[in-house]
Amino acid sequence: MTDCINELWFSANLGVPSRKARRAVRRAGLRYHGAMSNVDHRIKIMLGDITRLEVDAIVNAANSALLGGGGVDGAIHRAAGPELLAECRTVGGANAGEAKITRGYRLPARHVIHTVGPIWRGGSKNEDALLEQCYRNSLARLVENNLETIAFPAISTGVYRFPLERATRIAFATVRDVLEHQSSIKQVTFCCFSEHDLHMYERIASESATAG
Repeated sequence: MTDCINELWFSANLGVPSRKARRAVRRAGLRYHGAMSNVDHRIKIMLGDITRLEVDAIVNAANSALLGGGGVDGAIHRAAGPELLAECRTVGGANAGEAKITRGYRLPARHVIHTVGPIWRGGSKNEDALLEQCYRNSLARLVENNLETIAFPAISTGVYRFPLERATRIAFATVRDVLEHQSSIKQVTFCCFSEHDLHMYERIASESATAG
């Protein structure tokens, strides 16, 4: 167990803590993040600003033009500076599910991986598979560029209206599957924008660890 000011992590060999242990964690003002297996200990969940993370790459939930927009897309472009937009103009856009990599410029992150999430249309337009490809292709770009750490926002759950719980389950299942087969990835961070999102990620992480 690693004791931090704002977090409490349980190492892989400790397994899932009891309800009593979880209550003790909450009373201490700490968080249980569910890092319980040789895959899950490489997954981190946090509440914060993705543009401030010092990782090899952050993922931008971009539109198909890759030229900036609202939400996390706009925040990343503002933090990275105009050089990011200039490079994005050279990469030719992307389709839903695809991912392209650029430099991070003024961001703490060395690179930005731009992926285009699907717009939710009721679930009948291949949305689940396209969202899965966002995660798989983003991780593929990470590995291809010999990078080890990455942070994801909750792709497609904002203005694209993908249901949060459904999207979170896809994110966890896909990332865990990739990590099972790709040892070069040292850490995947799910960076949540709101407490509501954080609680959803923590719940799905706990369920995933219990099932695994």
